[in-house]
Amino acid sequence: MFRAIKFFLLTCGFLASITGANAKESEVDMKFHGTLIEPPPCTINDGNNVEVDFGERVGINKVDGEHYRQQLNYQITCTQVVSGNWTLMLSLNGNAADFDDEALSTNKAGLGIRVYQGDTPLTPNRRVKISLANQPRLEAVPIKQVGATLSEGAFETWATLRADYE
Repeated sequence: MFRAIKFFLLTCGFLASITGANAKESEVDMKFHGTLIEPPPCTINDGNNVEVDFGERVGINKVDGEHYRQQLNYQITCTQVVSGNWTLMLSLNGNAADFDDEALSTNKAGLGIRVYQGDTPLTPNRRVKISLANQPRLEAVPIKQVGATLSEGAFETWATLRADYE
């Protein structure tokens, strides 16, 4: 067996030296080029805040994810004609409720705000593809943690509505 291993190692060394001796080097120049472009500048509501006021009559026993649903009034405007292969993305950036990752947390325990794009929740901190020509209807509604007892008083939350191209 020792001879077989020795023969094998000698054979491998011989083949490696033949391969190395016959190898020819080859090289070519490479060229990389392209054009940098910037996505078209867009704004939401001319830079003004989007505010949803649920009012002062939100019943703590009526918060069910349906009552008090309100449309978000916003408008995305781009100053240039969009050309190229840009995809417009929309996101709602904010803190998700600890009891529902599809809702924003509020300053009230057990209360969150869910934003919908049509019938689909716009999950905080996730991007969705939208069309500038057909901007989605967004609606917000207060939701309650299952089994929670809400306390009376003012509530609020903050989030950032962001439109950007990829």
